[in-house]
Amino acid sequence: MELVSEAVGMIAEQVAVLSKAAEELSHRELIGLLTELTTVLRSVPALEHKVLARLIDETEPPRLGAKSWKAVLTTSLRVSGAEAARRLKRARTLGPRRAMTGEPLAPQWEATAAAQARGELDEEHVEVIAKFHRKLPSWVDVGTRAAADRHLAAAGAGLDPENLIEAARVLLTMIDQDGPAPSEEERAQRRGVAIGKQQPDGYRRISGYLDPEASAYLDAVLAKEAAPGANMPDADSTGDEPADRDTRTVAQRNHDGLKALCRRSLQSGELGSHNGLPVTVIVSTTLQELEKGAGVAVTGGGSLLPMPDLIRMAADAHHYLYVFDGHTGQSLYLGRSKRLANDAQRLVLHARDRGCTRPGCTVPGYWAQVHHAVADWKDGGQTNIDDLTFACGPDNRMIENTGWTTRKNAINQTEWIPPPELDTGQHRINGYHHPDRYLLPDDDQGP
Repeated sequence: MELVSEAVGMIAEQVAVLSKAAEELSHRELIGLLTELTTVLRSVPALEHKVLARLIDETEPPRLGAKSWKAVLTTSLRVSGAEAARRLKRARTLGPRRAMTGEPLAPQWEATAAAQARGELDEEHVEVIAKFHRKLPSWVDVGTRAAADRHLAAAGAGLDPENLIEAARVLLTMIDQDGPAPSEEERAQRRGVAIGKQQPDGYRRISGYLDPEASAYLDAVLAKEAAPGANMPDADSTGDEPADRDTRTVAQRNHDGLKALCRRSLQSGELGSHNGLPVTVIVSTTLQELEKGAGVAVTGGGSLLPMPDLIRMAADAHHYLYVFDGHTGQSLYLGRSKRLANDAQRLVLHARDRGCTRPGCTVPGYWAQVHHAVADWKDGGQTNIDDLTFACGPDNRMIENTGWTTRKNAINQTEWIPPPELDTGQHRINGYHHPDRYLLPDDDQGP
């Protein structure tokens, strides 16, 4: 490790030298400095690929105190989950490999890996080449794939990413001018529905592809639920509403039909239970916001629900509503037709924790489990609300399989203590589900 520290220290010293030189260079020399720096920076990921490839080949995440390689990177490097996934994906295709017998193997995309190590390709170039490889049909042989990789790596060394995209498109057309029909497996890979994050206006974007079977089901459902006049927001009832005053677009009718379908599905009770509670909408809010009829409540899925919508939904009496004092945090109301002790505890966790409490985890309350934060039940822990917290399944299991521990602080927040291998002084408390904590109080005008 001393060698690494010395080498990194030398890099830092040289950066300081270049930073000083940048104040004195001519304009032409500054462009030259940028060019040289870009070449060096482009080559750095090649070293990272080697590091990750060796780690993945020689050890396992639990030995380092994490549930997955993605968690190793997000915890130790403080990068996002998406960035961790990207780095791991690059290491698998551009990092060195080993055969089952232990013999070293070249990277999967050998030419691209070599060009990146020389500083000829940056991440944008690599992503263009990666998309090309993903689009190659499964029938393309290994030799053709390698030749295509060599061609694009060489082209990328002299092209910007935009022009490389066009080169990749032409090359893909040359390889697969007609091409066989996609296999069932390839068709199945396209299926998926992506539900975006909630936007400031409360809306979420949905996009994706339905397979033929799902399309058939949806067509049949929407023929009824999204018909003109059906499930109109201002109608007293759903069903066969006169269509002559329905001014909604087709997209709006589809939306309202799906919303009505989800509402009736929850009301039916046929969805059973999930993580100890009946499948339904769980909402928490403060007394102050409820009295004002303004502001937002928080659902068990982490969505923000405007107060007028909450009041309208509460009239349905099919959902859990938890009200607490916004100043003291004291529980004021826990409402539903049936109340059990375990249900009540879970609802308090929905209001207090809102989701998994491990720092960096974004799993909302609907997908979280109850965890004994102070001491596990088998170790004498008590099942009272002050000892409980929310943790997603993988993080809950991580406590049992790694050196992670949890504890409660003086204000009953759950702190997660990483094992020494991953402890870089990072935050112990998860603030993801409580962005309001970062805002100034109403009476705090700042400096």
